Amino acid sequence: MIVQMGEKTEMDKISNIKAETERRRTFAIISHPDAGKTTITEKLLLYGGAIRLAGAVKARKAGNYAVSDWMDIEKQRGISVTTSVMQFEYGGYFINILDTPGHQDFSEDTYRTLMAADSAVMLIDGAKGVEAQTIKLFHVCRMRGIPIFTFVNKMDRASKDPFLLMEEIENVLGIRSYPMNWPIGTDGDFKGVYNRKLKQVELFEGGRHGSTIVNSIRGSVDDPVFADLLGSHYHNRLREEIELLDIAGDEFSMKKVLTGELTPMFFGSAMTNFGVQPFLEEFLKMAPCPGARMSDAGEVDPVSGNFSGFVFKIQANMNPTHRDRLAFIRICSGKFTKGMSVYHVQAGKEVRLSQPQQFMAQERAIVEEAYPGDIIGVFDPGIFRIGDTLCEGTSRFRFEGIPVFPAEHFARVSPADSMKRKQFVKGISELSEEGAIQVFRQPDSGMESVIVGAVGVLQIEVLEHRLRHEYGVELRVNHLPYRHARWIVSEVDDPGRLNLTSSTMVVEDNWGRPVLLFENEWNIRWAEEKNNGLVLTDIQGAMSGQRA
Repeated sequence: MIVQMGEKTEMDKISNIKAETERRRTFAIISHPDAGKTTITEKLLLYGGAIRLAGAVKARKAGNYAVSDWMDIEKQRGISVTTSVMQFEYGGYFINILDTPGHQDFSEDTYRTLMAADSAVMLIDGAKGVEAQTIKLFHVCRMRGIPIFTFVNKMDRASKDPFLLMEEIENVLGIRSYPMNWPIGTDGDFKGVYNRKLKQVELFEGGRHGSTIVNSIRGSVDDPVFADLLGSHYHNRLREEIELLDIAGDEFSMKKVLTGELTPMFFGSAMTNFGVQPFLEEFLKMAPCPGARMSDAGEVDPVSGNFSGFVFKIQANMNPTHRDRLAFIRICSGKFTKGMSVYHVQAGKEVRLSQPQQFMAQERAIVEEAYPGDIIGVFDPGIFRIGDTLCEGTSRFRFEGIPVFPAEHFARVSPADSMKRKQFVKGISELSEEGAIQVFRQPDSGMESVIVGAVGVLQIEVLEHRLRHEYGVELRVNHLPYRHARWIVSEVDDPGRLNLTSSTMVVEDNWGRPVLLFENEWNIRWAEEKNNGLVLTDIQGAMSGQRA
């Protein structure tokens, strides 16, 4: 059989895409605030050779900021409030880490980021166990059916009994766990871990308080040297616990891991580097490479020849000196090449993807090519929205959109100086398109003042900060007592004529859809009971490129 030159070139292209896709690992790190997420991200970058000295998050006063926290307000407060993307290579793998906002008030951006990840690392504080925000984020991962890997952090401090942590993960999250390693010393006397797969003890030492790579001494649990190093108390306890795990614990099943039914569990300490490298190496072997994505035309194979992707985040003014705006795109299939033209499905036209960039937080590099699983940022002249689909060639499909998660904090905002109305409208519109805030209006009202909604109250502070510094607008902010937003999904001729409590407000979202703002659960129940056939939802349809 003679293979034509064009066919051979196409086969080579597909083969190249397949090889590059198989070495990609794109994952998000989820946790409750202060569980050490930015710290572990730093340490993964350290082991990946992307940075030589981890910018220990605690060292704020010395100006030694964490690489992944770059917005002004993050530097001031020492928290992550926007999603950073970090890309590096390690051991033949190409890694994309989505470092999601850890602060309690920034979980909506985190929810959207989880739509771009193929797996998630769930970070748990060894002393505190499963916390509130972890539960919320975990359920989004379960909704998507992606694999979840657990890293129990801060083991260098006194922590809960590991068996109790396993039980808590099952009772609170409804997922079984399989410890891949086991901690030695949990009362603030952490010595290292026992690797169950290799049946060996890994003792850790050195590491300049977590700033450089730690050396470990490895060997079998039965090695007399370890009995001497650990002391008989630790050694005997370890042997008893491992025996109990082997008899009573779950069997390891890769199939259950990939369907999100079983979470591999690792113990360590990001701040001191204990257990970080063994976790990284095992995780990379087990985590899935980019798979097929669902669209309105069926599943899209990542190895298909044509490029496709979707916008999951928009960030304006990442570099205040350039007043720029970037759309973050998750590549789902094919190969991206610099300067290529693609079809923007929601806008119905061809667009050229200019100034494509990859990231190390604020450090950027122009990218020549990228593959499924990669995250690229392209210059956005104001045409992209969260959830937009981009396709190459004659393909015309839309990926599943990104849900709008319910705001829990509301405020009426207006410019303190009415002469700044134009800048105010521009700032509110751009920050709304970024997904930083949700915007609501009362029917028949203009843009003199708007109601903004946020998942957390700090987002409203960030709104004030950004409008002041990026748009030159001082805000007048009036916090409102509402705590719940519910979209009306049933047919209602005039929402203003519904039988509602006097404190319930009728508004419209950016797309003109009717929304009710409630102060409490009792008011929601009143609305549903007093209005026959009224159907409300707290997560409104997907943002798949509806135009406001």
